[in-house]
Amino acid sequence: MMGKEYVPLPMSRVAELLEVPAADRDVFREAVDFLRMAGVVVVMKKERLCLAKGIGELCFGKMHFHSGRAPALFFPEVPQGEPRAEALKVGPGDSATSLHGDRVLARILPRRGSRRDASEPRYASVLYVVERSRIKFVGTLRRSGRFWTVAPDDPRIRVEFLVPDPADTKLDPLPKLGESVMVEMAHWDNPRMSPEAALLASFGKARTPGAEYKALLATYGLDPEFSPAVLRELERIPAEVSPADSAGRRDLRGIRVFTIDPDTAKDFDDALSIEPLSGGGWRVGIHIADVSHYVFPGTALDADAHRRGNSTYLVGTVIPMLPHKLSSGLCSLVEGRDRLTKSVFVYFDASGRLEPEKTEFANTVICSAKRLSYRQALAFLRESRLDSIRKLPLPASHETGHAGRALADLSDAELQGLRTDIHTLWKLAERMRKERMFEGALDLDTPDVAIHVDPEGYASSVELLQYDESHQLIEEFMLAANEAVARELRRVQLPLIHRVHDKPDAAKLEELSVYLRTMGLDVRDLSGRKELCRALDLIRAHPQSHILRTQFLRSLKQACYRADADGHFGLNKSNYAHFTSPIRRYSDLVVHRILDVLLARRGDSAAPANPVRYNKGALDVVAAHLSITEQNSTQAERESVKIKLLEYFERECEGRPDLSFEA
Repeated sequence: MMGKEYVPLPMSRVAELLEVPAADRDVFREAVDFLRMAGVVVVMKKERLCLAKGIGELCFGKMHFHSGRAPALFFPEVPQGEPRAEALKVGPGDSATSLHGDRVLARILPRRGSRRDASEPRYASVLYVVERSRIKFVGTLRRSGRFWTVAPDDPRIRVEFLVPDPADTKLDPLPKLGESVMVEMAHWDNPRMSPEAALLASFGKARTPGAEYKALLATYGLDPEFSPAVLRELERIPAEVSPADSAGRRDLRGIRVFTIDPDTAKDFDDALSIEPLSGGGWRVGIHIADVSHYVFPGTALDADAHRRGNSTYLVGTVIPMLPHKLSSGLCSLVEGRDRLTKSVFVYFDASGRLEPEKTEFANTVICSAKRLSYRQALAFLRESRLDSIRKLPLPASHETGHAGRALADLSDAELQGLRTDIHTLWKLAERMRKERMFEGALDLDTPDVAIHVDPEGYASSVELLQYDESHQLIEEFMLAANEAVARELRRVQLPLIHRVHDKPDAAKLEELSVYLRTMGLDVRDLSGRKELCRALDLIRAHPQSHILRTQFLRSLKQACYRADADGHFGLNKSNYAHFTSPIRRYSDLVVHRILDVLLARRGDSAAPANPVRYNKGALDVVAAHLSITEQNSTQAERESVKIKLLEYFERECEGRPDLSFEA
């Protein structure tokens, strides 16, 4: 232990006392830096070294800044499985050079106040940044006197970056005052000085759709373009399904098949059909775009799809996993075109009970009779008059990949056939949903916000979308198909990428129960699934249900991909995989290839002669990569929604001078 007389020594003096040769001083500095990052030593002012245990309680953790002047928070790291520590306020001047999201080493300060009792909060003082959460930022280029600065768009980044005169850069075109730009922060270790940064790119006039779009692409590493190698491979792929492609497949073009998707859908992965059985009961076909017929391992197409991992749906546009020729063309189950599919046939008895033991799988060819939106499907369920259904408008052509025929152009027989199918499908789906909830699945579906854009890309309207029967109908049959494929592939012991949702930490559930009780909800031990479902019912009836549901979701773990069947907590399923969206998820494309191994064994004449075989080790690597790309896309999509909501409300205020946000 250090005595009272201990005085921290400069790094150079410590090197002398340790007799470090001059030639090894760089190695010495690297060793000190390693110890600093490990929290063993602290580098204080004027490069004075001090043992960490000699300057009070230290802790690693993450910084969280709010917009405005609210105090920053420090979230201490705790070992896996231990309760989360309370967030500590970071006083003015105590955040050092940390920015939002940075991992830092901080000193825990004594409680403030004259009495310093347990009711007084503790504070944290940041010693230094261990790891930056990011070093690239998007902001607006400004000028103050002879200095050029960039004000970050993220209000949680409370500094402005000093940048060189744009004229001194090699960027083409040169960034201009007021434009949206991206910068890369240089090393910053003096909080009294503004951080310096290099200009990387200019996106055009700030706060315009084009600039925001380019900024999002750059921030999240999204690429709307495909390589020349991919484009060359596309030239060899036909524009339409050929007779040779359809050969050997079960031909379903003689039965009514249709899709149900959002108004703004850019691609169409899945379609449904229903057939009454002669002995009573029904056969429901869940038909999924057969991307694996066109995208093979070892090709540039496959490599690019794997790299992207999934499509990213920004407001008003999509960054597709596959080129548009496939994603919104040949593979998309658009109305009136032959398309190759992989179909799961699920059977129901005369009472509407699912009979999983009868499930069938096949390579098929379909022709969708109608592209329906959710609001159109809901009208078939709720409207009794065909004339009322006919009046529903088509989705806006600039917002969707395919609008389909207007309902007004359909005959009475076509409309009546669709209505009969949708009513029957909903009765079956409703029963499946009730049974699923009774067995303990968590009802986590919430109303969503749809932001519509005008042809120029500006947010033109905001719509609250309820999660109604039309959405639930599709969800239930997609869940049934996903589970059926996972169950069968596991039964025959084929390795698989599973969709996994781990059990929540007990400590987080306890925190949630305390929080819900403070909001007036009578909840008990949430470690039991029955009580967790009851809490969701109470939240649904609460006036602040949106806030409470958000807190509930934050207490759960994030779903991910894994080669192990570790179960899906939210769905209460022990074995689950993603199969129904191969146009937009690489995981589903892999599962399709694995299903072909099974179909080939069973003599499906359309299955590849030598289907792709994966081992568990390879799937482990793919699953880890896809979990990362999914998180990146989710963050980009959320940011896109925030930007467009702000844009919409700003334009609304500009058009309404009576509106003001001033106090």
